[in-house]
Amino acid sequence: MELESIFKGIVDVHEKIVNNERLNRIDGLKLIQTTNLLGLGYLANERRRAMTGDQVFFNNNAHINYSNVCKVRCGLCAFGKDPGEKGSYTMSIEEVVDKAGHFADLGVTELHIVGGIHPDLPFSYYLDMVHKVKDRAPNVSIKAFTAAEYDYFAQIENVPVLEILKTFKQAGLSFIPGGGAENFSPRVREIICPGKLSGERWLEIHRLAHQLNIPTNANLLYGIIETDEELIDHLLALRALQDETQGFYALIPTAFHPKNTKFENLPQASAIRTLKVIAVSRLILDNFRFIKAYWVSSSPQVAQMALSFGANDLDGVVREEKIYHTAGASSPQMQTELQLIGMIHELGLEAVERDTYYNVIKRLRLR
Repeated sequence: MELESIFKGIVDVHEKIVNNERLNRIDGLKLIQTTNLLGLGYLANERRRAMTGDQVFFNNNAHINYSNVCKVRCGLCAFGKDPGEKGSYTMSIEEVVDKAGHFADLGVTELHIVGGIHPDLPFSYYLDMVHKVKDRAPNVSIKAFTAAEYDYFAQIENVPVLEILKTFKQAGLSFIPGGGAENFSPRVREIICPGKLSGERWLEIHRLAHQLNIPTNANLLYGIIETDEELIDHLLALRALQDETQGFYALIPTAFHPKNTKFENLPQASAIRTLKVIAVSRLILDNFRFIKAYWVSSSPQVAQMALSFGANDLDGVVREEKIYHTAGASSPQMQTELQLIGMIHELGLEAVERDTYYNVIKRLRLR
């Protein structure tokens, strides 16, 4: 009777977890649709503890968005601009390198570099950028370009994307971010990003990266037009690829921000939806060690709560973020290391500064 009270509506899922049985699509739907938020959070938090204990990770990172010019212009995006449009910009390679060097001098260990699908820049621009950033900041990990960008590079060079990935790895690429995944449902993509690569192509590019020992992250966009079924199917597709390659490090669930997009009439995802998505991601993705609470997307306050719902990574300092803030994100541009540590310690958890590969740089325990 006590279990039925604690896990009301999800008792059978709790039993499967206790018996180390893998959750299926029906289980995922039951969890995402439950009103038993505390029971769901408990299950996710226990799974998180089983994987990484009470450690919560963050890194000293910085974002560089080299251009907002994009020929795809997805309806979900407030960041992209047409060439020559007011507010459009493209950084020179020297500007990117100068910014990267400045961040490196501040002690950054990871650079996150992404932009739009630019209709005019040559492939050499991107390759020279990685070469020169690596030369200027040899000890900094370069996490650069989404699957959509690599797909585009392969098109303009008319070569297989595998060759593109090999070329960038030789130039100094360390890691590939999870952007462009959105939701893998063809229905959703046809509405929110019809010009972007398909979900199948996104998975294929990440599979190829893993084959080259280039680790990657995976994103999940929620709070737009996806059904619960489409959200769970997205997670199951990621789980299947991770079973195959073991190349993913972290999942980053990101809430849709509607301001300045074609979907401005939609309400923003609630804090409850965010906590449920993170908790369900933790329980479905039994082969992902890290689930991020991306404070830029959800707010620092909700991200902190998510650390009790299965998340075990706060991303990082970030320093400068344009994509979410052009869509109305009210989060700050930056969280200092002390702020991130405080968020973690307030919950009685251990703050761990990591590098891109989750190697421990330093542990900051509660006094």
